[in-house]
Amino acid sequence: MEVYKKADFEQYIGNVHFMQENESCSTKNVLRGMHYQLAPFDQAKLVRVIKGAVLDVSVDIRKNSPTFGQYVAIELSAENRRQLFIPHGFAHGFLVISNEVIFTYKVDNLYNPDAERGILYNDPAIGINWEFGSNEQVILSDKDKKLPFLHDAEINFSYPDIH
Repeated sequence: MEVYKKADFEQYIGNVHFMQENESCSTKNVLRGMHYQLAPFDQAKLVRVIKGAVLDVSVDIRKNSPTFGQYVAIELSAENRRQLFIPHGFAHGFLVISNEVIFTYKVDNLYNPDAERGILYNDPAIGINWEFGSNEQVILSDKDKKLPFLHDAEINFSYPDIH
């Protein structure tokens, strides 16, 4: 399987210089997100699943954007082989919907813990439909449980200034 081809990526998305690739492993009902980094450490990401499946979600958090606060959700799985590009100015997260997942992502900027921020996954102003089953409970990290709502989040990039 051809996973990444620079010429094709640039034709459809543009010129993105990926600097690092990361991989995480999680179990069913783990929800990671919604994360982003403040500029100038903000990251564009190309994400995919190697094993299992997730519901992957991105939220536009660019101030002045006509789609501010709106989200996109897509199932990514080893079976469907889909990838999702998340541009600068978007918060990102995923919910594991299989028993186990191996999730990988390329980023165009290095991780900076001092610039890391996030928004609460169930912010009612955004209204993300995480498609939980009636008897299922999300598993969150302590850090993700304490994230603010979008209207209280620190954001230092805006539309159309974001690169």
